[in-house]
Amino acid sequence: MENKNRGWQRILLLIVPYILIVGIFQYIGKLIAKADFEDINFQKTSEQHIIISFFTLLGTFLVIWLFMKYLDKERFIKVGFDTKNRLNEFFVGIVIGAFIMTAGYLILLFLGEINFERVIFDIKEIIISIFLFIIVAVMEELLMRGYILKNFMISFNKYVALIMSSVLFSLMHVFNPNIDLFTLTNIFLAGILLGISYIHTKNLWFPIALHLSWNLFQTILGFNVSGQKTYSLIEFGITENNLLNGGKFGFEGSILSLIAMLITIVGIEIYYRRQKAATTPKEVYAEI
Repeated sequence: MENKNRGWQRILLLIVPYILIVGIFQYIGKLIAKADFEDINFQKTSEQHIIISFFTLLGTFLVIWLFMKYLDKERFIKVGFDTKNRLNEFFVGIVIGAFIMTAGYLILLFLGEINFERVIFDIKEIIISIFLFIIVAVMEELLMRGYILKNFMISFNKYVALIMSSVLFSLMHVFNPNIDLFTLTNIFLAGILLGISYIHTKNLWFPIALHLSWNLFQTILGFNVSGQKTYSLIEFGITENNLLNGGKFGFEGSILSLIAMLITIVGIEIYYRRQKAATTPKEVYAEI
């Protein structure tokens, strides 16, 4: 008899090795980046940030590879890195993230919630931002959707698994600057948004692309990313911090973000349900 508990049991087993191994890799990254270990308020430069993030990604890859090989007994690619016929999904993910952020920026500008100030064009910072958010997107999607959601789906209904993984995703951000209950709720919804396609496809390229685009266009357009200030191509001033503009947390802390995510989640779910209906024989689909 198949042991359905093995999914959540693997996730519990992952916690300590992940903290230890990724912690070691982060320490190495900090040494190479020459970060100040003694100053708890140390502000990383862009170069230091990307070095430390890269080593965090390496540690994450190592832990998940070890678990896939020796515990799950599957090829690493089975976390969701199959590239066959996935280029389209990657492109759509990029477009959706860019559209939501651009639309949000323009709406806030039109409503007078933000005021354009200046453009700061720095090609080095733009390149660093692109690579940094690629690293973040791959790392978080590999861990949260590729391994955790994948294993929760073994033990639970796929929608229950999606909710559980999204709760963990929001808890990962609980120590971010300027966090509160509303922004945590939005990050939970972001977990649903990033995982909704995975429960239908078990593929990571769409959530990776959406995650990358979402973060990158936030920073390009001047928003803080999950409460954290990074380089921005466009800088703007906020008339007054409130739930409409997201305040210091950034667009992810806004009502507009919540609305955009809910609409996109419903749209993605409808798309995959229709796709399933179109490819499933009517007599079989009627029995489901």
